[in-house]
Amino acid sequence: MANDYLKDKCGVFGIFGHKDAARLTYLGLYALQHRGQESAGIVTSDGRLVREHKGMGLVSEVFNEEEISSLTGNIAIGHTRYSTTGSSNIKNAQPFLVETLAGHIAVAHNGNLVNALTLRRKLEKEGAIFQSSMDSEIAIHAIAHSKKKDFKERIKDGISQLEGAFSMALLVEDGIIAVRDKRGFRPLSLGKLDGAYVIASETCAFDLIHAEFIRDIEPGEILFITDKGLKSDRISDKKTRCSFCVFEYIYFSRPDSSIYGHNVHLTRKRQGRELAKEAPCKADLVIAIPDSGSSAAIGYSEQSGIPLDMGMVRNHYIGRTFIQPAQHIRDLSVRVKLNPVKDVVKGKKIVVIEDSIVRGTTSKARIRTLREAGAKEIHMRVSCPPHISPCYYGIDFPTKEELIGSSHTVEEVRRFIGLDSLAYLSLEGLYKAMPLPKNKFCVSCFTGKYHVLPEHGIGKFNLENQLSFLNKI
Repeated sequence: MANDYLKDKCGVFGIFGHKDAARLTYLGLYALQHRGQESAGIVTSDGRLVREHKGMGLVSEVFNEEEISSLTGNIAIGHTRYSTTGSSNIKNAQPFLVETLAGHIAVAHNGNLVNALTLRRKLEKEGAIFQSSMDSEIAIHAIAHSKKKDFKERIKDGISQLEGAFSMALLVEDGIIAVRDKRGFRPLSLGKLDGAYVIASETCAFDLIHAEFIRDIEPGEILFITDKGLKSDRISDKKTRCSFCVFEYIYFSRPDSSIYGHNVHLTRKRQGRELAKEAPCKADLVIAIPDSGSSAAIGYSEQSGIPLDMGMVRNHYIGRTFIQPAQHIRDLSVRVKLNPVKDVVKGKKIVVIEDSIVRGTTSKARIRTLREAGAKEIHMRVSCPPHISPCYYGIDFPTKEELIGSSHTVEEVRRFIGLDSLAYLSLEGLYKAMPLPKNKFCVSCFTGKYHVLPEHGIGKFNLENQLSFLNKI
């Protein structure tokens, strides 16, 4: 990842009908840790009592054996969070659990609602009392305030009011409900294990617990999972245009996952091959910025015939409490995460494969370390087009002004980072690498053309900042 400010929102996991529901959810969240490192949580139910535990930090920091053992029941949902709406604090950790007249409801959400402020104001006028600044909480209140008499119809009515990107796991006392927005921005899959049903943001979570992949939850589908089995309903017809997030293939998802029905690693390799066709380079070595650039680097090497080597090594054990007390120490943070292998790059002309460039500051620091390690020439090839617009569907991009690709030419970016040459994969080249037709994807961050228009001024802290202002007047 070219910039630490680009993060995906969350990982979602759920299981129904297994005696070890909490433990399997814990393992599933482990597999989804890459989707969010700020907080983690699990809610369980035995059909009568609902229990929860959540906290700030990694899955391994939030849970221990005692806490897992206390989460009894054969129904569970879990969540790993990186905030794209609302601050990073415990009140915004998920799953979010409330008690309604119809019983307990918990939600684990991946995505962003683009009508969050309007819908929250409407619900508050109807008497809803919110406990967090998360857009995810809005879904529960929308369900709780529905006037429909049948519980499943209330679920459908509440979810139908949401606009934007949402893949959700809802836990009720006797089952779980999998929901995906009508355009399918974010992935969500269904699996099976020992007669139990499992849902997860990525199939790598199924692999870890030896669950069998069944199918993707369809865009616009609400899937009720209870003792009676599966019952599918819809919040939209199947004619609605899909808007699958292309960045799931470029960066977010683990290489061993299948997203939208196709393997991530193989898709990234094709991106690298297309990049080598579009932007060849005379060099001695291809190296990747690990880990997300590794698959594209393999493809670039195979297509170009330039040998691939390990020129950068990632430290996977940084944790979330790394302290940078002074500037000269702060400048070493790039080396803490990635360090060059001097004997590999010294005196060599190298092609660095990166998945994206956002602000450009992190790439600049990494290239400086490669220069200091003795690289003779450094050429960068990026496996996606320049980012020119922010995302409103669950990615924590900076503002348009902070995206270096929105206001600088490729040549200006090259000079800023300190490269001998720089090239991006074209949008058409990206489409060629994708395993699905181009009209299936959302590429708003590359084009500035949005499939679902957001509320005016929406952003990461927009909801809580506006609500704070309104509360003062």
